[in-house]
Amino acid sequence: MATILAHIHIHPGKENDWETLCQKLWAATQDERGKLQYQYWRGQTPNLYYCLLSFEDFNAFIEHQTSGHHEEASPLMQDMIADMTLEWVDPVQGASELPSTNSQALPEGADALTTEYHSLFAATIADWWQQLR
Repeated sequence: MATILAHIHIHPGKENDWETLCQKLWAATQDERGKLQYQYWRGQTPNLYYCLLSFEDFNAFIEHQTSGHHEEASPLMQDMIADMTLEWVDPVQGASELPSTNSQALPEGADALTTEYHSLFAATIADWWQQLR
């Protein structure tokens, strides 16, 4: 499973455009293979948004990242996003319905974009999580 909490700072004045894009991405993601959670949130800090995304496995997450609708939105996102941090998170078992976050090997025969994204978005599994599983 792969779960990420994205911390997204939007350029001032881009909030409405960002929320419209979020709505389109949310709608397009609902039927993706392996999607468990995909939600956008406004933060307390002005222009700060969060995206919680969780997929059954790492490769389903990479399929999401390389999907046509996500690739189409990427140039628009670049114009709106001032800063973004992707934080891999791990569900507390017994206090979440989601399974533990794990990485996966690159699928055999993967195309160039999948190979690039597999490396770019590699799952970061914190050492201390292992002690608690």
